[in-house]
Amino acid sequence: MGIKKKDILLACFLLFAACLLFFVLRPVKSGTGGWVRITVDGKLYGTYPLSGKEKIRIGQDSGYNMVYIEDGAAWISEADCPDGYCIRQGKITGKGQVIVCLPHRLVLEVTGEESGDGKKEDLDAVVH
Repeated sequence: MGIKKKDILLACFLLFAACLLFFVLRPVKSGTGGWVRITVDGKLYGTYPLSGKEKIRIGQDSGYNMVYIEDGAAWISEADCPDGYCIRQGKITGKGQVIVCLPHRLVLEVTGEESGDGKKEDLDAVVH
């Protein structure tokens, strides 16, 4: 038994469908962000420009995180959480990228523009 014409057509169709899904479903990088928004326990801690150079120690009862902002990137360099996963997430630079430290309920998110307290911000969606 050899390869049948239907087998070749099926393989071509599956390859085409896989390529189509790859390009349709892959995340679209929307460029570099301009700001990093830091929230702790769901509350805004601060918004900082990625163009600046900052060293921010965020201490809480549950522990601390050391956030660095430099050369258009933000990252967590130190944390006393048990797993240290937030440190291993590396640097974020693109709009929509996030770093999460779940034990300390800390979130770093790169946004397009300054946000918080009624200032302009990029919106993902509006729900009525």
